[in-house]
Amino acid sequence: RRARDAAGQAVPESEAETMRVYSFGAVAALAALFLLAPPQELPEGVTPQMVEEGEQIFAGKGICFSCHGAGGAGGPLAPDLTAGEWLHVDGSYEGFVKIITNGVPNPKQHPAAMPPKGGSAISDDEVNSVAAYVWSLSHMGS
Repeated sequence: RRARDAAGQAVPESEAETMRVYSFGAVAALAALFLLAPPQELPEGVTPQMVEEGEQIFAGKGICFSCHGAGGAGGPLAPDLTAGEWLHVDGSYEGFVKIITNGVPNPKQHPAAMPPKGGSAISDDEVNSVAAYVWSLSHMGS
C-alpha cells in the first residue's frame, strides 16, 4: 500500500517517511504546548476553594454572569473574561480584586458601566473569591 499526499496522489516512500516524521513532530509539539503544559500556580493567598466559591458567586448572587455571560464568555454588555485580553486591568489577581471592588464607570468598549461589586451586595471576602475565579478563567483554562 502506497502513501498518498493531501491531494490523494501516490508519493515515493522517502517522501512518505518525511511526511510521517513531520506529522509526528507537529502532533508532539501541539501536545506539549496544550496538553502537557503544567497549569499555572494560583496567586499567593488564593486557594482552590476560593476559585470554586468565586464560580458559584459569579453565577449566582454576584450577578456577574448577567453581563459577562455564563462562564465569563462575554456578551453585548461586558467583555469576555476567558481570553486573557484586558481593557481595564493588568490581569493580576490583585487587579481583579480592585476592579471588582471599584467597578468600571467608563468602559472602553462596552455600553454598560460596571458598578462597584457589579451592583451586588457581596462581601469583601466574596469579592476575593470572584477575583480568584476570574483570574483562573484565563490563567488556568478553567
